[in-house]
Amino acid sequence: MADTLSVRALNRATLARQLLLARERVPVAEAVGRLFGMQAQEPKPPFAGLWTRLDGFQESDLHAALHDRTLVRATMMRATLHLMTASDYLAFRTPMQPMLDGAMRVLGDRAKGLDLDQVVPAARALLDEKPRTFNEVRALLQEQFPDVNDRALGYAVRMCVPLVMIPTQDRWAFPRSAEFASAGGWLGAVPDAGTAVDDLALRYLAAYGPASAADAQAWSGMSAVGEALERLRPDLAVFTDDKGRKLFDLPDAPRPGEDVPAPARFLPEFDSLVLAHADRRRVIADAHRPSLTTKNLRVRAVFLHDGFARGIWETEYKRRVATLRLRPFEALSPAALDELTAEGEALLRFLEPAAKDTVVTVAED
Repeated sequence: MADTLSVRALNRATLARQLLLARERVPVAEAVGRLFGMQAQEPKPPFAGLWTRLDGFQESDLHAALHDRTLVRATMMRATLHLMTASDYLAFRTPMQPMLDGAMRVLGDRAKGLDLDQVVPAARALLDEKPRTFNEVRALLQEQFPDVNDRALGYAVRMCVPLVMIPTQDRWAFPRSAEFASAGGWLGAVPDAGTAVDDLALRYLAAYGPASAADAQAWSGMSAVGEALERLRPDLAVFTDDKGRKLFDLPDAPRPGEDVPAPARFLPEFDSLVLAHADRRRVIADAHRPSLTTKNLRVRAVFLHDGFARGIWETEYKRRVATLRLRPFEALSPAALDELTAEGEALLRFLEPAAKDTVVTVAED
C-alpha cells in the first residue's frame, strides 16, 4: 500500500526543489534548469524570483546568461512565455508542439483562410533574415496574406514557429516591444525532434514532485505528460495524498520532513510555483485561490510564511521611498510580520537600490 503524504509534506518537498527552503549559491542557468523554467509573461518577475531563491543573486547575473544565450525567453508550457535554459528549450520545444497547435483553437473565426503550410515557412524566412518585433512580422505577413486576420497571423507564428526573444540592456533585459528571432538563428541549433515526452515528465517531477498525472497536465497543458507518468510508474516512487489520489515521484528526490522550517519568501507575479499543480493546496489553500488571479488573468505576487501563501504583495516607489504592502489573507502573528518585514525590506533594496528608505506595511482594505 502506498504511503500517504500530507499537504504539509508535499509543501516541504516542493519547496526543497524550488530552492525555497534555503537560498543556494549556484549559477543562474543551473538554478533555472533545476526549476525547469520560470514563468516569464513579463520580464521583471524572473529577476525577483531568482533573488528570492539564490544567495547573492545580482541583476547582472541574469543579464549575462541571457546575452550569452545560455538562457532564453520563449513560448513553452501552457503556451506561455517562460525563461528556460537554451538546452532545455532545444530539447523540449518539439514535444510541446501538439499542445501549441491545440492552442490555435482560441482564434475561432479569426483563423478563417489561415493556411499554416504557407504561413509558417513565410514567417520562418522573415525571422531567419533578421530579428523583428511582432508588429513588424504581422505587417509583413499581412502583405503576403492580405485576406487573413493579422492577429491570427501573429498568433500562428508564436505557436508554430520556434522563437526566442532578443534581450537588450533594459533593466529587466527586455523592452515592452521586444524583437524575436528564430531559435536556429539565435542559438545556432534547431529544436531536437527526438526528445520523448517521458523525459519531460521526469523533469517535471524533479522540479515540482511528488505530483499526480493531473498536476503534470495542469503545469504543461499536455495530457501526454500525465499519460507518461502512468507509463513510467514501474520506475517511480508512488504515494497517495490525503484524498487518496495517486502521486508519482523520482525515487531519490528530496522529501524533507514536514517539520523542516520554511523561511518567509516573496514570490513574484506569475511565479510557476503557484501554477504547477492542479491541486495547489501544497502552496495555497483552496479558500484563498480565487485571490490569486485578477479579472484580466494576471497572476498576483504572493508571500509565503511557514511555506504557504499567506497573502499577496505589491510595491510602490515614490520620492525615493520604496514601499511594500502586504495584503494578508488572514491576520498575521507578530512573529510572522517581523520575519516578513525583514525579508520584504531586503527585497525592496534589491528592486529599488536608489531608495533612501524602505517601508513594509500591512494594507488596510
